[in-house]
Amino acid sequence: MLFCSTCAKKRGRREEKKREEEKRIFSSEGGARFSAAENTPPQPLPKKKLEQQNIDTDQIIPAEYLTLVPSKPDEYEKLGSYALIGLPEHLYPTRFVADGKMKTDYPVVIGGDNFGCGSSREHAPVAMGAAGARVVVAESYARIFFRNCVATGELYPSELADGVRICDELETGEEVEVDLEKDTLTALSSGRVYPLKPLGDAGPVIDAGGIFEFARRQGMIKTV
Repeated sequence: MLFCSTCAKKRGRREEKKREEEKRIFSSEGGARFSAAENTPPQPLPKKKLEQQNIDTDQIIPAEYLTLVPSKPDEYEKLGSYALIGLPEHLYPTRFVADGKMKTDYPVVIGGDNFGCGSSREHAPVAMGAAGARVVVAESYARIFFRNCVATGELYPSELADGVRICDELETGEEVEVDLEKDTLTALSSGRVYPLKPLGDAGPVIDAGGIFEFARRQGMIKTV
């Protein structure tokens, strides 16, 4: 699994116009690098691999933090500070959200197969979104995690279209561009373009901010 820095072109409630945003990547591959901040040299990770498949919801947000209530703004922010804290610290000495911070510097997460497996906790995509993650690009998703991304409107769960293990080709700290209108991810260092599967009908729901806001806008739910 990786967390990327890049320029992202997105749509919907989080930005009404296209704009570029710098993002970074976090990788579990041995020898990958994690650039923690602007003008900070990338630091090598231990020469060990973390299995990039089956990143589960316990790693995304451990059960001990599920008492936080996302509908309360202060607890929502605090929940984000614990995003991906369940990843093994001896393999990830630099955390997705740095100690003492509430937000991540890495809004793009790149994963392998079956991302978000495990329990059905809605807190998983909510925690990542609260931390500042915007897009996950993975080879495949656990269906319940995908649905929770859509239902909450917190993350765009994009899926690679050509079966390439992109997490084996990119390194932590590389810049990429995710274009959700063209359904592409571009590695800016090499110029290589990776096709993504269209989000289809899920896209407008996430654009609206989740299923309830989408239903309100479509007149499915009456507002007082």
